[in-house]
Amino acid sequence: MSPLLKVNAKPVERRRHARVKLALLGRYMLEDRREFPCQTIDVSVGGLAVTAPVRGALGERVVAYFDSLGRVEGTIVRHLEYGFVMTANMPAFKREKLVNQLTWLVNRKTLGLPEDRRHERITPNRAQTTLRFPDGTLAPAKIVDISVSGAAIVCTAQAPLGSMLHIGRRPARVVRVFDHGMALEFALPLSFDVFDENVVL
Repeated sequence: MSPLLKVNAKPVERRRHARVKLALLGRYMLEDRREFPCQTIDVSVGGLAVTAPVRGALGERVVAYFDSLGRVEGTIVRHLEYGFVMTANMPAFKREKLVNQLTWLVNRKTLGLPEDRRHERITPNRAQTTLRFPDGTLAPAKIVDISVSGAAIVCTAQAPLGSMLHIGRRPARVVRVFDHGMALEFALPLSFDVFDENVVL
């Protein structure tokens, strides 16, 4: 019997993608831009079932952000008693990345592997940015990768560990200094609604 078929007292349910039971905390935004907390019930590369306080309308576009998975866009296709099921609309390269993330999460729990990074990291399309130090000095920098909570940058100018500066228009704290760069933690996390490869700081 195919592993994609779920058998119980109800008729066999045929799904295109195998679902993995995962409880991941996140937030979602409906079309009217209201945001709510949520938690995944199960996840596949084709969609997610989530517990949610507001279910939205069938066919409504929804944008969600989950720790370890990152941003997921889709539409509400079914209502649950305490939530909804949404599709996961994404290009092929992101779908492949999601498969790898799901595999990691499942294996991590099964094998007792250490936690991965707290938030998904991406490389933005616009990697060039400017640092502004407390004394007003400006310095060019390049973003190596970025998450909703911070960024790793390459730059010639550096600041002491723990000091505050601005990357673009966003205040951040220096949490690590390394050769030719720094790791920064944002004073306020990025909104998951704008967190993708086109993010501009």
